[in-house]
Amino acid sequence: MKDVLHYKNFIGSVRFSAEDNVFHGKIEGVCDLVTFEGQSVMELVEAFHEAVDDYLELCVEAGKSPERSYKGSFNVRIPLGLHRKAAEQAAVMGMSLNQFIQKTLEEKLETAAP
Repeated sequence: MKDVLHYKNFIGSVRFSAEDNVFHGKIEGVCDLVTFEGQSVMELVEAFHEAVDDYLELCVEAGKSPERSYKGSFNVRIPLGLHRKAAEQAAVMGMSLNQFIQKTLEEKLETAAP
């Protein structure tokens, strides 16, 4: 599992740079690049909260939505064998490949931890 932080319905991805001896991250799911860093976990969490609060304030000032808009379609590259298995399973279940993938994602996400 990737290390992430949660605050006000935002997710911050986290990495550690051994070269710089610092934790750094970015806010995921937004249209802009918003980063934060800290030399300790507490500093990192505080910097993430501050980055989210500042970003929300800037969005209000600019009159724009802070969340990235999603259009409901995306390309996924998978191995040929997996593609074949998914298409065959979809056919057996009497549905399109898109319907099968959507159903599989919904089922997986229902059981995934938040």
